[in-house]
Amino acid sequence: MSSRSDPGQPAAARNRWFRVLAPVLVLLVGGMAAVALLQSGPSAKREPSKPQARLVETRPVEIGRARTRIDAMGTVVPSKSVTLRPQVVGEIVFVSENLVPGGLFRTGDELLRIDPRDYELAILQRESEVAQALSTLRLEQGQQTIAKREFELLNESLQDDDRELVLRKPQLESVRAQLALARARLEQARLDLQRSQVLAPFNSIVESRTVDIGARVTTANTLATIVGTDSCWLEASVPVRELEWIDIPRDDAASGSRVRISNPVAWGEEAYREGRVIRLASDLEEEGRMARLLIEVDDPFTLNPENRGKPIMLMGSYVRVEIEGRQLDQVATIEREHLREGDRLWIMNSDATLEIREIDIVFRGLNEVFVADGVQAGEQLVITDLAAPVAGMPLRNKDNEKRSPLPPSGVRK
Repeated sequence: MSSRSDPGQPAAARNRWFRVLAPVLVLLVGGMAAVALLQSGPSAKREPSKPQARLVETRPVEIGRARTRIDAMGTVVPSKSVTLRPQVVGEIVFVSENLVPGGLFRTGDELLRIDPRDYELAILQRESEVAQALSTLRLEQGQQTIAKREFELLNESLQDDDRELVLRKPQLESVRAQLALARARLEQARLDLQRSQVLAPFNSIVESRTVDIGARVTTANTLATIVGTDSCWLEASVPVRELEWIDIPRDDAASGSRVRISNPVAWGEEAYREGRVIRLASDLEEEGRMARLLIEVDDPFTLNPENRGKPIMLMGSYVRVEIEGRQLDQVATIEREHLREGDRLWIMNSDATLEIREIDIVFRGLNEVFVADGVQAGEQLVITDLAAPVAGMPLRNKDNEKRSPLPPSGVRK
């Protein structure tokens, strides 16, 4: 066998090594290129995240005039109320058909009548007594004239007392007294006849009636109870500290604070009546130690044409009262729901951060307060409730979003 080498063997070996090393070289070159690209590319620098600004609703603070209003509750009571009793004794012979609960009467209308015949006879008797007394007086005057002439004829001097006896002056005075008594009895009889008719003492509505035709009554019996229709009163209780805001008249010529009266349950939300404060009671109510105001309302039963269609104020009704108080200048009106932690407000500052500010409240109403110091016109009052408010926390409202949207927080290139 020949030991001479094959000349094609080195070329085959070289091809075999090339096939093995070529993929490795490609991978190494690709890896180096990737590392180079990563090192030469832009770097990302992470910054700490900023707190997200809270979206809130705000409204500008307005400074101006405002009128105080005192809210209270009151009870409707009659300004005039009378329980009628007979002034004479007798049988009832007439009762008006309107003398029923709710019946209306004008001043001087006849409610009922007691049998007048006894009193008419009494007048005839007293008139005869007066006539008899007048006759006796004329006779006595004649006797006195005779006595005077006789005394002049005798031409005697007597003591004053004896002179009066001779001239019958005591007898004349007695007859005159009897005449005066007879005339007084006649006047009483006429008055009794007049009182047999029971008339309405004022414009009124019947509250109750306790008698009927045929009943015999005395001065101890009750006939009916009536209340006035020209006006009614409201007795309202207010805290003593709020009296300084209310105009309370000291005499009939002065005018008190205006009052708006409502009863949403019975009248609806929109209906109301108007009245005025007329007096302040001299004592406090026993239970709540509140001051008691008297408010007058005209035509409670809406009988006058100008009040037709307005709600009727029934006696005993419990109504809501809004008393118009004195006016304040240069104050901000803030709803109570926007007060925070007592006498504080949330204000969105010009740098869009939250400020928790103390304020000076000069008047506290049921739904709003009036602020005299602590806020300025145009400042943004935060009216959105925040779960965990902290002074200085960033805020944003719809106006800010429209003008300049905030960039997203987090990563910045």
